[in-house]
Amino acid sequence: MKKIALVVPFALGMSAGAAQAQTGVDIYGILDAAIVGERASYVSQPVKLTSGAASASRIGFRGTEDLGGGLSAFFTLETGTKIDTGAIDSANTLFNRQAFVGLKGSFGAVALGRQYTPWHLTLAAFDPFGTGYAGTSKNLFPDSGVNIRTSNTITWKSPVVNGVDGELAYTAGEQAGDSSAGRQFGAALGYTDGPLALRAAYNNKNSDVVANGAVAAVKHDLGRNAIVAASYNFTEFTLHAIYNADKGYNSAPLWNVANLNGVVPTATTDARDMLLGVSAPLGQGKLMFSVMHKDDRTALNQDATSWGLGYLYSLSKRTGLYAAYAHIDNKNGAGYTVANNSETGTGATGYNLGIRHTF
Repeated sequence: MKKIALVVPFALGMSAGAAQAQTGVDIYGILDAAIVGERASYVSQPVKLTSGAASASRIGFRGTEDLGGGLSAFFTLETGTKIDTGAIDSANTLFNRQAFVGLKGSFGAVALGRQYTPWHLTLAAFDPFGTGYAGTSKNLFPDSGVNIRTSNTITWKSPVVNGVDGELAYTAGEQAGDSSAGRQFGAALGYTDGPLALRAAYNNKNSDVVANGAVAAVKHDLGRNAIVAASYNFTEFTLHAIYNADKGYNSAPLWNVANLNGVVPTATTDARDMLLGVSAPLGQGKLMFSVMHKDDRTALNQDATSWGLGYLYSLSKRTGLYAAYAHIDNKNGAGYTVANNSETGTGATGYNLGIRHTF
């Protein structure tokens, strides 16, 4: 990480001898490339080189300014990139991953802009794979679209008091004529005591679309996600457990819609997702393992069970080599596929062999 120290005046026109505020700006990023193989029940894809299998490749800028009296300003601007081609990973959007500015003090931190949801942050913190690699929780959990991050969002994160912290998020729908259409809000509450970590989060989104000329308005029921997660560090290894409930329209959008499993996937509107996993230091690296199950409670009963295994070998504090493998058993025409951090996947089996460098 490269840090640039800047000294800026509190206000324009101040004399050289006036009080000044110290501002620090960090330039940071991840470069991740992997060989990816995928196979469905009856066909395999060509082996390919892809970007961001473990962690999405990115470059970002973040900074703080001490405003005095315990108050500080902060910002983050982060864009994703595909290092296999050099392209940005979201057309016509520069800072597609994060773009926000805020204030921090004794009240906690308030930020405005494009940000992660409390629900996604909870899932990423307790998934042994950190929502990356072939074993990612994205394979069965609905970690896609606005379940991950939202624009036009206001967040508040509390200070940590006796191991307890919380966060709130509100996203404006910004559709003319209907203040609730497209609106989303979420919350999380966590507790940490030594090796034990607990967290619960909730996500609620309105997918209504307002009328536009001759096109009639579209109304849907609310989509809700509720997640509880726990981990316990036994020093030799850490246990992970996650339970998630999805209910309502667009509560579980399918990230992996293009697959070679011979079925047209159907997004569930009533499901329970479960994960049990372990992560452990092993040799000069970290071992990751999880098993997951999706209990689809709709009439289709499209359940799925998966498992994943991965290993990250550290060459240094910033550079590592990794290998990961995962497999999914789909039931009753379910079409879930082995994904990674940046891709949806196309088959029920997949592997990654890659390198990741952070700065």
